[in-house]
Amino acid sequence: MAGFLMLTLLSLDFLHNRHTTNYQQSLILAREDAMSRFVSAAFCALFMMSFSLTDVNAATGKAVYDANCTACHKDGIMGAPKTGNKPAWVPRIAQGMTVLVDKSIKGYQGKKGMMPAKGGNTKLSNADVKLAVEYMVSLSK
Repeated sequence: MAGFLMLTLLSLDFLHNRHTTNYQQSLILAREDAMSRFVSAAFCALFMMSFSLTDVNAATGKAVYDANCTACHKDGIMGAPKTGNKPAWVPRIAQGMTVLVDKSIKGYQGKKGMMPAKGGNTKLSNADVKLAVEYMVSLSK
């Protein structure tokens, strides 16, 4: 009788441990699945945000341009190259974006005209000026 009782207890313990192991394995698999889904969703969100940030930057660049840059760059006042006039922009674009943005932020006195610092609006951030320059260049390539 003692042997039967011992065998029964060992069987129950074996079944319990086996059940716990399977249960733990299912928890691990569920956790890995959830983490995989989370990481996938995060990458999708970052991917989608990269498109929307580009659109926001273009919209911001256009807004800064419309509010500050058109006064000179629309009609070429003070020697400013007209936005969209490709021949006027080719040598400027060849200097590189860093030079264009730097001159737009600090101001520039050229042979044919001048560019006031930040287009005369010192309240503009350097980032706003950069976005406006990028917008003008995109229209002038």
